[in-house]
Amino acid sequence: MKVLIVCNNAYISGNGLHTAIHAQLRNLKRAGVDVRLMATENAEKDGAQPDFPLKHFHVLLFEPIVYANGFRFSLADRRKIRKAVEWADVVHLLECFPLQMRTLKIAKKLGKPCIATLHLFPQNVITNLFDVGGEHFLNKALMYFWKKGTLNGCDHIHCPSQTAADFLRRSGVTVPISVISNGITLEGRPEPDFDKLPSEDGKGVVNILTIGRNAREKDQKILLEAMNFSKHAGRIQLLFAGKGPLRKKLERQANQLFERGVLKHKVIFGFYSKTELPEIIRKAYLYIHCAWVEIEGLSCIEAIREGVVPIIAEGPYTATSQFALDERSRFPVKDAKTLAERIDWWIEHPQEHARMRPEYVKSLEAYDERKTTEAMIDLYQTLLK
Repeated sequence: MKVLIVCNNAYISGNGLHTAIHAQLRNLKRAGVDVRLMATENAEKDGAQPDFPLKHFHVLLFEPIVYANGFRFSLADRRKIRKAVEWADVVHLLECFPLQMRTLKIAKKLGKPCIATLHLFPQNVITNLFDVGGEHFLNKALMYFWKKGTLNGCDHIHCPSQTAADFLRRSGVTVPISVISNGITLEGRPEPDFDKLPSEDGKGVVNILTIGRNAREKDQKILLEAMNFSKHAGRIQLLFAGKGPLRKKLERQANQLFERGVLKHKVIFGFYSKTELPEIIRKAYLYIHCAWVEIEGLSCIEAIREGVVPIIAEGPYTATSQFALDERSRFPVKDAKTLAERIDWWIEHPQEHARMRPEYVKSLEAYDERKTTEAMIDLYQTLLK
């Protein structure tokens, strides 16, 4: 079976889509699938390149914003696309942009089955261009464009979460939908040290971590705002792991909290490699996920895998709260006061925190990438029948 993966950007790290793409390629190859990638060529000439490279398409007006969010668009070269599609048995579109629209048209002409994955809500795109809400007409217009240009023309849709699938049905997508997590690596990972309890004496510094692009939809400002309401703010060491267009704005907000004496420890901002991040995560007492727009939230389950208890925003455009085992690990999106209450509760109950750490790790068995890869291969085989 020959599977063609089609995406615009595969070589700018720092976002969940980049992680999901390379995990899918790695896992399919490991399972014996002949899988190849069509994407924008890697700007690092000495780095890995896609099997079917495309030129970078510059979006003149919005290029700085697009690049700051870890993205690039491909030039949809008809000749190169046709060559790639002719090679494939199944075409898998990972976005709904012009590249995928043209690829879908060519695949239909050649009689090749197509599956699309919803890795982004329209809100992920629009919110980074304009500071508007989830129900804004621009979000609805982009969804209409995606639905007409790509989604309803495919043979099947893959969604990483039930939240995404429900959204598509509400939006009028009519083709079959399968919910399969992007998955996470569990095999061969060292088990967290559950005997080590961060801040178990109630007197030490409490390390609190958030991971993700510094962007509007990730809403990390809510974590900073929550410090104004936390009884334990003076003990908390915040660490923001990621990069993005709002980095400097978040740094200013964090510095103001320190200067006012709300925080006694300066907030740490950093971007860490794949090898560095697990060690950073293991030092955290809590992981906070504030995003109000999120298809799945791989960074959250990466933190849980390392034995960290999460507190996760819950709302209509985010699926990540599915990983919370109870209400103590959920808070309404954009609600800084409730987030502070959740943080304080976990700080004040270290024994319960210790009890829940292995429970959270165990809960990830359903998201083992070995299981999710098998499910994806079964889906491909169904399309070929």
